[in-house]
Amino acid sequence: MVLSAARTARLRRLAPAVAGASALAFALTACAGSAGSGGGGGGGDAAGAYEAGASQEDVDAALADLEPVEIIYQPSAASQESVQSPSGTVLAEAIEERSGGKITVDTVWGQAIAGYSEIHDALGDGRIDLAYTLPVYDPAQFPAVNALGDALGGLDPSPFMGEMITNAVATDVAWQTPEIVAEYEELGISPIAPTVASGGYYTMCNTPGVEESDFDGRQVRIASKTQGELMSSIGASPVSMEYTETFEALQRNTVDCTLGQLVPSAESGIFEVAPHIGYMTETSISRSPGALIAGSGVDDLPLGYQQVIFDAYTDYFHGQMMTTINGNSVAIGMAKEADGEIEQIPEEFQQEIAQFSEDKRAELAESGVAGDELQARVEESAEKWATRIEEMGYSDEGTTEDFDEWFDEDTDFRPVGQAIFDEVILPHRPS
Repeated sequence: MVLSAARTARLRRLAPAVAGASALAFALTACAGSAGSGGGGGGGDAAGAYEAGASQEDVDAALADLEPVEIIYQPSAASQESVQSPSGTVLAEAIEERSGGKITVDTVWGQAIAGYSEIHDALGDGRIDLAYTLPVYDPAQFPAVNALGDALGGLDPSPFMGEMITNAVATDVAWQTPEIVAEYEELGISPIAPTVASGGYYTMCNTPGVEESDFDGRQVRIASKTQGELMSSIGASPVSMEYTETFEALQRNTVDCTLGQLVPSAESGIFEVAPHIGYMTETSISRSPGALIAGSGVDDLPLGYQQVIFDAYTDYFHGQMMTTINGNSVAIGMAKEADGEIEQIPEEFQQEIAQFSEDKRAELAESGVAGDELQARVEESAEKWATRIEEMGYSDEGTTEDFDEWFDEDTDFRPVGQAIFDEVILPHRPS
């Protein structure tokens, strides 16, 4: 497929954004193992330990007597040439630099060691040390994780504030939910980010139209069981398929629309065949949760190495938001260049979607799969983080339709990441 010059230019803009987040994703995964050990440092020895917030000089001194190690990281990107390749390269460099070169990261692309269906097994048996995983693809194994993904439906849909708030809530509530942490620990693996909210979901169609009647009879690609139920409730026909098959399905009119995140849609060329975006202002669609996980091998690292990886969370969050939020901006611009219409879904239609989400949350509460108070914890966390993030000076300066015009791609998200680290992550730091 030949890319237009405009699309190529936008993908170059997208790459640094994805890069920062992906790189951090690795750091996050690396720490995951120790975090899941309940803050006790897992099976590794206590050598090289240092205090959180230590200077680089103090870290170097703490690690001075440790032997060099190599860890295997499997990011989400298909190859080093992928727009998302920084998820491996940037973070790997950050970990290696913080460790003074004593940790070498062997980045394996394209799920070459284990696909998403077996990646948790590979983390448990030591084939992979760190990985980005997709629990959404295995709801039977991870019912509580997926319940939280469903419970995030209805939060702020903004491509800026909403992304920060929802991702903060996902990490915050996941660590408050023993059922979620247990789903990983039972497999002998350890989460550092038990639930990653990733990006919000939008409708992307090959023809314009965001009225409820426009979706009647449409074939819509979905990413989760709950999203499928939502589409059925409005008269559309949900189609479950691998993300990598979506472009061709839209191109051949096998499906009419996809419910998807903007960043991977931009990378995969979705807007060339489905440039018409529908967005919400009053509610949001449930998330398809990912996770950043450390394997059994990370627990065996010296404590100082575990801490090096774990302490990268603040930068991880910054990179994750640059990937998602800057990617949202780039994607909106790409859709416009493809003559797509960026339209707000009518408020009455949004109210029906909100009611669906409310009913789904009631089902989750009744099931108790992630605790009876899951929704209360989500709502409390959302209110807390919305206030905190606003107090830090962040705010929406426009709408989703003109997000590519008002978003500042130099925005620093580290203050938010640091607040999450101090309040949510730090208590789980290996020690």
